[in-house]
Amino acid sequence: MKDKFFKYIHELQDAITSKLEVVDSKAKFKEDLWERPEGGGGRTRVIENGNIFEKGGVNISGVHGKLPKSMQAYFKVGDVDFFACGLSLVIHPKNPMVPTVHANWRYFEMYDENGNIIDSWFGGGQDLTPYYLFEEDAKHFHQTCKTACDKHNKEFYPTYKKRCDEYFYNTHRNEGRGVGGLFFDYCKASETMTMDRWFNFVTEVGNSFLEAYVPIVEKRKELDYTNEQQNWQEIRRGRYVEFNLVHDKGTLFGLKTNGRIESILMSLPPHVQWVYDHHPEEGSEEEKLIEVLKNPVDWV
Repeated sequence: MKDKFFKYIHELQDAITSKLEVVDSKAKFKEDLWERPEGGGGRTRVIENGNIFEKGGVNISGVHGKLPKSMQAYFKVGDVDFFACGLSLVIHPKNPMVPTVHANWRYFEMYDENGNIIDSWFGGGQDLTPYYLFEEDAKHFHQTCKTACDKHNKEFYPTYKKRCDEYFYNTHRNEGRGVGGLFFDYCKASETMTMDRWFNFVTEVGNSFLEAYVPIVEKRKELDYTNEQQNWQEIRRGRYVEFNLVHDKGTLFGLKTNGRIESILMSLPPHVQWVYDHHPEEGSEEEKLIEVLKNPVDWV
């Protein structure tokens, strides 16, 4: 399974980066191959200063070795070996009318001292972070997620949509990071779902990503915006940074397993503002977004 999924994320990375280069029409992804001393490595691809995309990364990695003590405590296991692979992406567009997007699809195995698999699971999801709310964009993104889920189980979309709303939530701000999407983790073999069926589901979601995001980019990329709107985008990006550094488990896992710091922190946007005690103007489009982020919406 690990070889099968590792091959898949290589192919998905190629598909996503190729399409985003076409959409941007100027910038190209710079590729960076790296190795982890303890075992494994990855292929980082970063795009910067494009026509559409100010900064973005589409990264794959496959790492293995002894599970660090800090992660042993987290997973409640003893001395075990592990293998983890996945694709993680974050795209920060230049135009504040185009939303930021994040996605991740991953697979994890743990082994006993004889090399036997003692646990394995899939995880992942995709979510949208707009700076200005176009409801039809949120509906399109969620409908694409729902369509992918419904092919496998009608309960997946409402379950993983709710988990996404709960996970990507800045509790210290009492607001969501964005308008959500899907979040699933610890997808393990059961009576109803074999690992092959989980593989089919996770890859279905992965394959739906471009369909979920690119039409929104195409629709919004030419819209005019003001300096004030760009300031708002940078203030909201600050909230994005706060989530990734304070709450995100993937960032924590990367830092605690001696992951490659440039790849872990590629999700951070290049231009961000923290304005003291900032509040949007009453009745404004900015306030409209904040109100939606306080209470998750059923978009479909």
